[in-house]
Amino acid sequence: MKVAMFAAKKYEIAAFNKVNQSFGHDLTYFETRLTPKTAALAAGYEGVCIFVNDEAGRETIKILAGGGTQIIATRSAGYNHIDLAAAEEYGVCVTRVPAYSPNAISEFTVGLILTLGRQIHRAYNRVRENNFELEGLQGFEIRDKTIGVFGTGRIGSAVIRNLSGFGPRILAYDVYPNSEVAGLVEFCDDPLEIIRQADILTFHIPLTPETHHLINSRTIAQMKDGVFLVNTSRGALLDTASVIEGLKSGKIGFLAIDVYEVEGDLFFQDLSNEVVTDDVFSRLLTFPNVLVTGHQAFLTDRALNNIAETTLTNLAEFEGKGSCTQTITLAAVTGSE
Repeated sequence: MKVAMFAAKKYEIAAFNKVNQSFGHDLTYFETRLTPKTAALAAGYEGVCIFVNDEAGRETIKILAGGGTQIIATRSAGYNHIDLAAAEEYGVCVTRVPAYSPNAISEFTVGLILTLGRQIHRAYNRVRENNFELEGLQGFEIRDKTIGVFGTGRIGSAVIRNLSGFGPRILAYDVYPNSEVAGLVEFCDDPLEIIRQADILTFHIPLTPETHHLINSRTIAQMKDGVFLVNTSRGALLDTASVIEGLKSGKIGFLAIDVYEVEGDLFFQDLSNEVVTDDVFSRLLTFPNVLVTGHQAFLTDRALNNIAETTLTNLAEFEGKGSCTQTITLAAVTGSE
């Protein structure tokens, strides 16, 4: 299949080229993101491969369909960047990678908690300046905390398993609780119950209209003083403006994020020689108790290989059968089937 891959990075290209030796797809890589302005680049390509910050809205899909695109394969588990209704209207199949490496995200989540909770990032910077003073580097032990986990799917369950080894009390909330981790957590029927009890809150749920700005001024007010928020899922689960107010007041004691609600113009590119004009994001970086990474939780050798393998398999399956096992339908995600 002739495929246009947008927002392609060197590490992805290497993985896709290696795995594609077994498939033989005709892959063309574009460094630019997919937007309505760049969609014309895909004219004549049967397949389009995108990532989380590409814009596959109605206008983009209309252009893609007009140019002959039959399938959009997102190399991510999330699909909130794709207008599924428009895809169905224009007859474009949409596929995803539901579980490329849950443990990659899980390990990174635990790493963020350890790094910020034990001040490892600040210690690293001090030592590089020959400053070996320990004042201000006091941390905490995970085993002494109550951790609230939102979402017990593949990633959330991996987080629960990894954190359980430290010995904390773990609370979990999910619309569909995962029985596989029942022995490791206390399930809560009400999300506010977790919000009120947890010392650390970590999020592993999709972005939907119901979960958009789940963490806002109202929910923050019900949290413990000094709460630790971790987000390696979707940026817009957190209302950033409200989080900043929580940081200023001390209600939020720690914030570790690998995602940001308007990250599209920031992440996955080198802006070191430019002025970042997002004042909200810049304000986040001024807090000593905030740790921000650029959407790298997925980035392991295993995950990249699995993403390439599943994506190219989806494309091959669609090419051969006109359908795909990993197809995302609007009816399926809205629960109407």
